[in-house]
Amino acid sequence: RAGKPRTALVDRPLWQLTLIGGLVAAAVGGLLGGVMAGVGAAVYAVLGVRSMARRRAMRRQRGARADLLDRLAGLAADLRAGSPVPSAFTTAGPPNEGEPLLRLTHAAADLAEETGAPLADLVERIETDARATDRALAAADAQAAGARATALLLAALPLGGVALGFGIGVDPLAVLFHTPIGMACAAGAVVLQLLGLAWTNRLTARPR
Repeated sequence: RAGKPRTALVDRPLWQLTLIGGLVAAAVGGLLGGVMAGVGAAVYAVLGVRSMARRRAMRRQRGARADLLDRLAGLAADLRAGSPVPSAFTTAGPPNEGEPLLRLTHAAADLAEETGAPLADLVERIETDARATDRALAAADAQAAGARATALLLAALPLGGVALGFGIGVDPLAVLFHTPIGMACAAGAVVLQLLGLAWTNRLTARPR
């Protein structure tokens, strides 16, 4: 029972999660540090929510794709054993939307029906090529992980500067959130961080 409220919250649409996270962060930041603190907290909360949602969606996609590849491998084995072609691949043409592997499998079934080509070999080739593509994409992700980690480290460095200010006996937050020049610096820092993270995401985006 305790897990149901959390699941209901996590399963909300992305725009609702983003709105809720931004409003809550803005309210807390505004109460603790003023308007500029609320704006900054809302921006970082939105970024955090969208990042977590994107990672969660990627995990779901990878799980669904791995399950589909396993089913294709099983289909190829069944066809080699003499099982008939499943009706799902013979009743209609390829779906207009969805996983490209399904469209390829439908096309392979149509080709096998028209030309007599062994469908098991075609399905096995589709599955093998898809796994090779996934391995290449995983290797690319591993190469880009260092750049993403560096970008996150650079984005977190201002927190170290604030902590250093408190360590030497001053209050940097009072300057950043309650003086005109401090708020201008804080706003500029947020904009520059957003531009840097967006550029890093563009450079390290997974190829399609």
